[in-house]
Amino acid sequence: MFLGSRSRLRTAVIAAAVGAGVLTAATPAAAAPAAGTRSYLVITAPGATAGAATAVSGNGGTVWTSYDAIGVIVAHSGASDFATKMRAVSGVQKVGATRTSDIPAQAANPPVPAAAQQEPPATSEPLRADMTQIGADKAWAVNQGSSSVTVGVLDTGVDDLHDDLKANFDAANSASCAYGKLDTRTGSWRDTGTHGTHVAGTIAAAKNGRGMVGVAPGVKIASVRIAEEPSGLFFPENTICAMVFSGDRGFEVTNNSYYTDPWLFNCPDNADQDAILEGVKRAVAYAEGKGVLHVAAAGNENYNLANKSSDSSSPNDSTAVQRSVSNACLSVPGEVSGVVSVASINSSNAKSVFSNYGTDKIAVAAPGDGVYSTIPGGTYGNKSGTSMASPHVAGVAALLKSVDPTATPAQLRTLLATQADDLSCSDSRCSGTTAKNNFFGEGRVDALAAVGAGTPPGKTFENTADVQIPDAGTAVTSSITVSGVTGNAPSTLKVDVNIVHTYRGDLVVDLIAPDGTAYRLKNSSNSDSADNVVATYTVNASTEVANGTWKLQVRDVARADTGYVNSWKLTF
Repeated sequence: MFLGSRSRLRTAVIAAAVGAGVLTAATPAAAAPAAGTRSYLVITAPGATAGAATAVSGNGGTVWTSYDAIGVIVAHSGASDFATKMRAVSGVQKVGATRTSDIPAQAANPPVPAAAQQEPPATSEPLRADMTQIGADKAWAVNQGSSSVTVGVLDTGVDDLHDDLKANFDAANSASCAYGKLDTRTGSWRDTGTHGTHVAGTIAAAKNGRGMVGVAPGVKIASVRIAEEPSGLFFPENTICAMVFSGDRGFEVTNNSYYTDPWLFNCPDNADQDAILEGVKRAVAYAEGKGVLHVAAAGNENYNLANKSSDSSSPNDSTAVQRSVSNACLSVPGEVSGVVSVASINSSNAKSVFSNYGTDKIAVAAPGDGVYSTIPGGTYGNKSGTSMASPHVAGVAALLKSVDPTATPAQLRTLLATQADDLSCSDSRCSGTTAKNNFFGEGRVDALAAVGAGTPPGKTFENTADVQIPDAGTAVTSSITVSGVTGNAPSTLKVDVNIVHTYRGDLVVDLIAPDGTAYRLKNSSNSDSADNVVATYTVNASTEVANGTWKLQVRDVARADTGYVNSWKLTF
């Protein structure tokens, strides 16, 4: 299901011959599947699918498609004992049904989605708050991304004719993987809803003076539709097809704002779900081996992924049941090793109410509340969800790859983490440190740092002790003693501030250098009634000796609201 809001959603036809990494076209099938036909994953050793493919035919099934390089066959069968018989075949490691519903009739001859009728182009391009929040607006002046970098949008499809997307759309590397088989017919990639087009705009809408701007407006977008019709669901064989296609077509990044249906969590003690886990893991690893970094939404259940206990939403393609789950059960692809799992934050840098969380389950965070982006037909709209947070991160990853074309997926993961801006816990369920916690992982992604213009990771000093701020009282200070830094402070001294306060407009905030020089970070404002000051300031402190005692000075200049300094940090 897609992860674009509190609702969750979950794709047409060319055979994939992956053994040599080559995808070849085939004609869509003409005969509709018989009632009761289900889809199965048959798992063998990589490079050893031939014997299992023969056994599929001998046990009442047909091979729908096969990925020999990763040892995965997608088979169809209407026989109730198909899985049982195939599990007894020599060389077969796992077998599992990928759905609890019949294969839809559309699988035989999937229709190509119609091109959306386009509205007249927008006449303005207002700056979006989410882009300012991650520093993308400043990054564009330095590097808007390279056209040699392609981000694959694995989703409901993309409107390639949208005025803000068509310049960056890569039709030659777009396709559909709906129903678990590759379809490269023209237009097969088009949006069957609105979700994928919205995601694509956040990643790379053009900087053309119209509509909006994506995080990386200079990179290419490719669409791989994995949502089926009429269900709108994203089944495992569709994800596997899309991942393999992404690797074979040389995408640099993929965005995955969904979980694979029909199970919110796939448990290894269930034979069907165990096969799903194995098949998706192999496809993810295959693509990463080809140089692809995968970014995924963490989910919208407000669920602690590190403390799983129950699931009442699965299977979502038939009748959901209440079931017990454990931490061994995984949401895929978001919890697969190597995938960058993204939590959502709001405009105040707090966890979005819907966002999943969990210790070592979240890599980084990004804005996901009320995100304005492209909608099919040349229009625009707001959506909320971890689906909207994930493409911000995919865009930042694309900028990183644009700056360093040789960076590996592992190096991109490290850069996303080390360049992220720390966010402190925002409620009692949050645990960990400001540097890394179960709500935000390593913190909020930083597009400006990604293009080499922000402060690179340097020597950091932090004070996490609380300091109460008197209501309309005298100024208070929190001190940090800096040592071991040679020479003067940089011209881009990074000051991260986290102040809890019920009316931040009351506050005046200064950085005091060791020699007593004050650098104003924030003025008071009668019109700023929001809570808290969670911000990163850049100070030109190049005339100051770095070593010594630095102070954060805060004064409340008005009555009726209270708060405290939660933490602050200097990065040299």
